[in-house]
This record gives sequence, structure tokens and C-alpha cells, in this order.
Amino acid sequence: MFARSANYYDVIYETMGKNYELESSRLLSFVKKYGSGSCKTLLDVACGTGEHLKYLQKDFSVEGLDLDQEILKIVAQKLPHIPVHHANMLDFTLARKYDVVACLFSSIGYAVTRENLFLAIRNMQKHTSAGGLLFVEPWLSPEQFFPGTVHAVFVNQPNLKIARMNVSEVIDSRISVLNFQYLVATPDGVQHFSERHELGLFTREEYLSAFRECGMKVLVDEEGLDGRGLYIGINPS
Repeated sequence: MFARSANYYDVIYETMGKNYELESSRLLSFVKKYGSGSCKTLLDVACGTGEHLKYLQKDFSVEGLDLDQEILKIVAQKLPHIPVHHANMLDFTLARKYDVVACLFSSIGYAVTRENLFLAIRNMQKHTSAGGLLFVEPWLSPEQFFPGTVHAVFVNQPNLKIARMNVSEVIDSRISVLNFQYLVATPDGVQHFSERHELGLFTREEYLSAFRECGMKVLVDEEGLDGRGLYIGINPS
């Protein structure tokens, strides 16, 4: 999925102003507010390059999971002491449960379909301890995504220039398409490549139903970690 852009992932989002440290601090505050007081273990599902894990390890015994092997190579280099798992959020099976399970940075959108959304939430709930917490940061809803919108981000460092551009697209009104076009310049030359990402546009009621069908109490914080909101599932004790 990020096979060619993995090495540029962190610098792109740093340029865009993403603050993993602040988001991790906010997640910790939600754990303290809604948790049982004994939350010690955390699984980051779709952990990306491990930037949240880098900060969350200060307060939890953490593990990561992601479907993209290139991304996991970066986590292994950055955080070699943290266990990571190569698996799909829809059907991963680990040998333990965690006090906190988190799926952040709108990664749940990669479930794409409503059926897979329910599978992913159920699977994460199965890996959440009794009385534990499941956090899901949503991707945009159908009414929040506007096809035909032009987007661009530019990285301007002495030996690295990146232009990433796309025009928002929608399939069947419920699947957003991000067809990223990259231009990357280094002292070795200029390369062009593209990546296509498809993310499901789920409604609030679909998220809530997915949690409730697992028997979890679900709360919604409208602001969340970075303004996209946050679904907070509380597992029965």
C-alpha cells in the first residue's frame, strides 16, 4: 500500500503539522477518564510507522500491528524493542488481549465496506480485555467528503523535495478514492510514482452499530485527537 512512499511518510505528515506526541497525550487522557485505572497494555492496530507507539510506550506496554510490510520495516528500525505483527485488522489473531486497543489516524477507513467495518470492530473487541477500551478514530463520513477537491502537500528540505497531489474521487457514493501522485527529488534524481487508496465513508450510526453489536458501550468525543472525532468502546467487565 505504501511500498514506494513508506520512507517519506513521516516527513510528509510532519510537514502537514501532524502532532503525534499531542495526540498520544490526548489518548492517555481518555484512557484515564474512561478506563478502569489498571490499563497497562496497548495494541495499536494499523500502527503505521510507529509514531504514536513512540510516545505511548512511556505509559503502556505496547505492541503494533499493520498490513503493510514496508511500513513495519520502518517501525522495526525505529522501535526495535517493540513487538509488531504483520496482519489484517479484519482477521488478525493474537494470543493475548489488551487493556487498550486503538485504531487511529482514520485507518479504519481501509475496511472500505460496511461489512468489513463490522468485522474489524468485532475483531478488535475480541482482543480487548474485560473492562478494557477500544478507540477508533474515524475517516470522513459521506457528507464530509467532497469529490473534485484538489489537494497538495510540499516538502522542501535541502536534499529532499516532495510534491504529493491528488483530486478527491468517490465510488458509488460510499468509497473515497485518494489517487496520490508523487514527485520526489533527491541528489540521486527525480522520480514519479502513484498510489491509490480506497477508504470507506461510514456514517456515525454505522460506527455506533458496529460497537453495539459487539456488546460494547460506545461513547463519542466530537473533537477526538485531532478534530476528526473519536469512538470510545468500553468492554463489559
